Amino acid sequence: MRDTYLAADFGGGSGRVLAGYMQDGELKLEEIYRFGNRQVRIGKHLYWDFPSLFEDMKNGIRMAAQRPDLNIKSIGIDTWGVDFGFVDAQGNLLGLPVCYRDERTNGLCREFQRTHDASRHYAKAGIQMMDINSIYQLIAMQNEESPILDTAAHLLFMPDLFSFFLTGQVNCEYSIASTSELLNARTRSWNYELIDELGLRKEMFPPIVMPGTVRGTLIPDVARELNLPEDVKVIAVGSHDTQSASYVVPEGYAFLSSGTWSLLGVTLDEPILTEGARLAGCSNEGAVGGKINFLQNITGLWFLQRLMAEWKENGNEVGFDVALPAADAAAIDTVVDVDDPMFANPDSMEQAIAEYCRKHNLKAPCGVGEHVRVIFQSLAQRYARGIREFNSLLPHPITKINIIGGGSKNELLNRLTAEATGLEVIAGPVEATGLGNIMVQRKAIEEFITHNS
Repeated sequence: MRDTYLAADFGGGSGRVLAGYMQDGELKLEEIYRFGNRQVRIGKHLYWDFPSLFEDMKNGIRMAAQRPDLNIKSIGIDTWGVDFGFVDAQGNLLGLPVCYRDERTNGLCREFQRTHDASRHYAKAGIQMMDINSIYQLIAMQNEESPILDTAAHLLFMPDLFSFFLTGQVNCEYSIASTSELLNARTRSWNYELIDELGLRKEMFPPIVMPGTVRGTLIPDVARELNLPEDVKVIAVGSHDTQSASYVVPEGYAFLSSGTWSLLGVTLDEPILTEGARLAGCSNEGAVGGKINFLQNITGLWFLQRLMAEWKENGNEVGFDVALPAADAAAIDTVVDVDDPMFANPDSMEQAIAEYCRKHNLKAPCGVGEHVRVIFQSLAQRYARGIREFNSLLPHPITKINIIGGGSKNELLNRLTAEATGLEVIAGPVEATGLGNIMVQRKAIEEFITHNS
């Protein structure tokens, strides 16, 4: 039997359970189970279907447990950032987690800045101020007078929520907490002064644990359901998926995590909390080892995902085998601002692109190839701008980029990025998030065994 570590990796469109184990001296990844993820609109809000996601995660773990060749040592969970759920004092889930693309936070960041000095706030939080951040989701709940804020025992971010229902232990992993805009970037602890000022209950925010910490072991009922021993550990990994992914990047490289979002950044020992960093839209997110990932959140392949879904709904389903060669052959030099709010969640992405081009006197794309080409070269130009902004803030300029994640397979986008930035670009691994997740688990288990031997 192989000592095996399971990574439950949740993205905005899908999730999967991966097994990691050593084989011939190398860490190998094997996909055990893949499942869909979707947002569900009920009443006024857009929710994540947490019960289905939790059940899917358990299905994947159960499938791994049935394998006679796998000796499961631990489980690590990573997800997207900023979203959260609540549990009461008895451990019951209070409502479904609301998706960050819900309209309830629209304009709240700007409203917050009317009463809070943005420079002073950034000098402590160190996070790019965006409507989707957890702080504005909580303010939206206050505006709605949500009773959950009065009755909840604990606020748990998405990976913490999954972990809680596996272990029964209440804790919050550092990297995912840092996406909230409610953390002190220097001390790596909750900004209780701001939490008090907002009128939120301090006791609702759990203790913070660092990546590599044992969150807990399986609840007996859960262990029996999954056919696993109760001593299987749940490890706090880089629970924000970007932080698991960036953990595999070689020293000396900037990282570009390419997926629904593009996360461009570098790993540092301490945050950069200057006014220049704020104006450049940079975030100081928590990373593995207590480090800081100094990065920019950039709208990524969300454009393409929405366009392809839209084309499919309209009876014109297009695969990557068609879209990518068509984009490579297309001749159009239009570049759009990928961060423009009109692209955040439009009813029609194709119409949004056309409207943007009309407003800015640009040639609008026509057909699959031109649309995809415009998206890719717009992303590449945005990455180049980000590199220039980083170089004005860092002590040493960025010279190399490692593109990781699913988007690293996109040779055309990689080439356009290299051309736009003028830098060396390497691509892969595709499974950077799962690999980083499992690497943290393996190290944590080895250290646990050494400490207790």
